[in-house]
Amino acid sequence: MADCFADDKCLAKRSVNVIKPMGEQFQIAIVGSGPGGLSAAGRAAELGLSHVLLERTDRLSDTIFKYQKGKHVMATPDILPLRSSFSFQAGTREAILEAWDNEIRDLGVNVRFNTEVTAIEGRQGGFRLTLGGGETIAADNVILAIGLQGNLRRLGVAGDDWDRVQYQLDDPDEYEAENIVVIGAGDAAIENAVALASHNQVSIVNRRGEFARAKDGNRMAIEKAISDGILECYYGATPKSVTPGEITLNVPPGEVAVRCDRVIARLGATPPRQFVESCGVKFSSNDPAALPELSVRYESNVTGLHIIGALGGYPLIKQAMNQGYEVVEFIAGNEIKPADEPLLEEKFGPLMDRSVASRYFGTGLKQDGVNGLLEVVRDSVPLLNGLTVLQLREFLLDGNFHFTGAGDQIFARNDYTDTFYMVLTGEVEILVNQDDDGERVRLGQGEFFGEMGLIQGRRRTATVIAASDCVLLESPRNTMISLINSITSVEQTLSRAAMERQILTYLAPNLAPEKLRPVIEKAEIHSFRKSEVLFSEGDAGHGLYLIQKGSVTVSRNVGGQEMVVSYVPAGHYVGEMALISDAPRNATIRAAVATDTIWLDGATFRSMLDEDPALKQRVGERMMSRLVEDEEMAAQPNAGNIVQFLVEQGIGEASDILLIDQALCVGCDNCEKACAETHDGTSRLRREYGPTYGTIHVPTACRHCENPHCMADCPPDAIHRALGGEVYIDDSCIGCGNCERNCPYGVIQMALPAAKQPGLFNWLLFGAGQGPGAAARSDAADAIKTAVKCDMCKNIPGGAACVRACPTGAAIRLSPEESFVMLQSQ
Repeated sequence: MADCFADDKCLAKRSVNVIKPMGEQFQIAIVGSGPGGLSAAGRAAELGLSHVLLERTDRLSDTIFKYQKGKHVMATPDILPLRSSFSFQAGTREAILEAWDNEIRDLGVNVRFNTEVTAIEGRQGGFRLTLGGGETIAADNVILAIGLQGNLRRLGVAGDDWDRVQYQLDDPDEYEAENIVVIGAGDAAIENAVALASHNQVSIVNRRGEFARAKDGNRMAIEKAISDGILECYYGATPKSVTPGEITLNVPPGEVAVRCDRVIARLGATPPRQFVESCGVKFSSNDPAALPELSVRYESNVTGLHIIGALGGYPLIKQAMNQGYEVVEFIAGNEIKPADEPLLEEKFGPLMDRSVASRYFGTGLKQDGVNGLLEVVRDSVPLLNGLTVLQLREFLLDGNFHFTGAGDQIFARNDYTDTFYMVLTGEVEILVNQDDDGERVRLGQGEFFGEMGLIQGRRRTATVIAASDCVLLESPRNTMISLINSITSVEQTLSRAAMERQILTYLAPNLAPEKLRPVIEKAEIHSFRKSEVLFSEGDAGHGLYLIQKGSVTVSRNVGGQEMVVSYVPAGHYVGEMALISDAPRNATIRAAVATDTIWLDGATFRSMLDEDPALKQRVGERMMSRLVEDEEMAAQPNAGNIVQFLVEQGIGEASDILLIDQALCVGCDNCEKACAETHDGTSRLRREYGPTYGTIHVPTACRHCENPHCMADCPPDAIHRALGGEVYIDDSCIGCGNCERNCPYGVIQMALPAAKQPGLFNWLLFGAGQGPGAAARSDAADAIKTAVKCDMCKNIPGGAACVRACPTGAAIRLSPEESFVMLQSQ
C-alpha cells in the first residue's frame, strides 16, 4: 500500500464505501471532502447518523492532494488540541492522505465521488440538494466544507489562456531546464519557486517590496535564494500580458519582457460567493474577501446550513477538522464546548468572573462566559468590528489581556518589543516627546497603540503609561500582520493611523488630527528595494517621504562622485525641503535595506502650514536643523565614506554593532578571551576576521538585527530578543544549524558543549585545564553541537565583556544612530 501511495495515479483510485440509495432522506449532507468535511463525515459515522459526503472530484481531500509532491504539512496551531475521528500530525502530504484513506474505510463513511452540488434549497429538516446530473437528494442538515481551491484567482491579463499558464504545481521534478516565471508572494509561490530553481531558471514576481505574507522560514528561503543568485525576483511588479514564450511585466521603471517556457501563478483563491449566496447565506460585508456570517455553532443565517473550514475563515487543517467534529455534535444535540474554549477561558482569566467583568464593562456585558466576553471585545474595539466571531476566537488565542492601574508603564521608549495593544476600557497616555513630559497624547476605549513597532519591527518610538485602570489586549506582531493581510478594513485603519501619528510625532506634534485630513487623503505608500533610489539630487521636489520601515542613506555629488553624508532610520523623514518649496532635491536618497515609506504631497502640506503660522515656523526650524547637520557631514568626506562602508556591513538592520578602532587596538585579544571566559570557553567573536575601512574594523560578531535572520526558521523557537535588544539562544537549541545558515554575517557557530574545567588555582599552580580563553570540548558520545552567538553578555553587570576587557578603549558597541553621531563629531 505504501508503494501505491507514492504514485499519484494510484492515489486517485482509492476505494471507498458505496453510499446508500440517493432517494433516502439523510440526516446530514456534507459538501466537500477536505479536512473539515472529512472530519464531519467521520463523526457522523461514529454517532450512527445517516449521512452522505459529496465530493466533486474523483478523490478525497483534493486541496491537499494538489500540494506539491513530498510537501511537509504542518499541524498548526500547536496549542490547539485535535478533536476528530481522524488522525492528523505533521508529515508529508502522502503519509497524511494514506492515513485518512485507511481511516475513512474503517469508519464506514458514506461518500460519493464525481458529484458536484449545483444548488441547495430549503431550511433545516427540508433541504434539497441538486447535483450536476440533475439528481436531487434530501437532507435535514447541510454542512458546507467546500473550501476555496475551486475558485483560484487567475492572471486576468491578455494571453492568460496559453496552455502553459498554470495555477497549480504537483511535482517540481517534472520540469527541467525550463525558464519558469512564478507569480505570487505567499507560501505556495515561494515553495514552488525554490523547489523548481534547483533544475530550472526561475523568476518570481512579487507585487510588493517584500515577502510579508509568507511564513518566516519560507521568507528566509526565498530571500536567500534571491541573494545567492539561485533565482531572480521582480519586486513591485505585476503581469501585463502573456504570449507563448514571453511574459510582459509592469515594473517601477516601466515594462520588462521576460522569457518563459511556463508561468505558474499562485494568486490564492476567492470564496465561491455567488454559489453560497444562492443558497440564501449572507456575508458579513460587500468586501470581496468577506466571510459568511456564522454563529458559534458554525450555523449560517439559513437554519440548519453550517459552514466550516476555509470558507468560514479557518484555513488551517487542524481548525477545520475540529470544526467538522464539533458541528456534527451540535447537530446531534450534544452541548460541547469548542476545542479552543478552555484556552480562551484561560486567556480571559479574571474576566470569567461575572462580577469582575461587569466592573470593567458595565452594561456592555450582555451574557456570561466566553461568548459574552467575545461580544464585548468586538464591540469595544472598532478595529475588530470586521471580524466574524470565529475569526475573533482565533485571533484571541495568540493574545494576552493586561489589567493596569493609573501610572503603570505599558512599555518604554526604545524597548525592543513589537506587540500591538488595544484599549478595551480606560485610558492610556503616549509620551511623544522625551524632552517634554507635558507633550502627551491620550487614547481611550476602542483606540490602539504600538502600530509603529508593528510596521517597522524596530524599537518603541514612545513611552506609554496607563492614565486610569485599564483592560488592554496585547497581540503579537505576526498575528496582527496576518489579520492585516486577510481583512482590508484592518489594513486601511492601521495604515491611516500610522500615517497620522507619524506625522504628528515628527513634524507637527501639537496639530489637531482633523487638520491633517487633506494631507492624509493624498498620502501614498511607496516601497523600495535595497539600494533602490527614492529620489536623486536635482530631481523636482514635490513631496516628503516618512520612513515607516527600513532606513536610507543621504548622499551628495561632490567632485563628480556620490558621497554619503547621512543615514536616516525608520520613524524619520527625508525630502523635507518640499514642505517649504518646490526647489530641486539637494541630495540623493537610497534605501539601505528594504524600505517602506509614506509619501506626502508638498503642496497640500504647505497649504496646511499657511493656515498655522506658528506651526510653519516650528517645521521650518526643524528643516533648517536637518540641513545644518547634512552640511556638517558633507564637510567631512571621510566620515561619509565610513557611513557607506558601515551600511554595506549591515548596520542598516543592526540594533547594536561591535566596532574596533585599529588605531587603538594592540592585538592583545583580550576581547576574545573575555568573551570565551564569560561563555563556557567559546568566544562568540573573532577579532581578526571581518572588513576594515581606514581605522574602523567590523569584527565577526553579532549585530543583533532588528528583524533577526536567525530567528526566522528555528524549529524549537530557541532564539529570542530580550527587552534590552539582545538576541540570544536558549538551552532548547537542537543543533539543526538553520540559524547558522540563515545569518548573512557569519556570526553564529555550531559548537560542542564545554567539558568541565578545573578551577583557576589548579590551572595557576598545577597547569591543569586549558587556561583563560580556552576550554576543552565534551567528548561524550551523546554530545551534540548547538548554536552559539554573542548575547551582548545579557544580564551581566557592566555590559559586554569584550568592551570591558579592552585595555585601550578600542572596542565599542553602538547602535546605528550612535555610530553616525560619533562619526559626525570626529
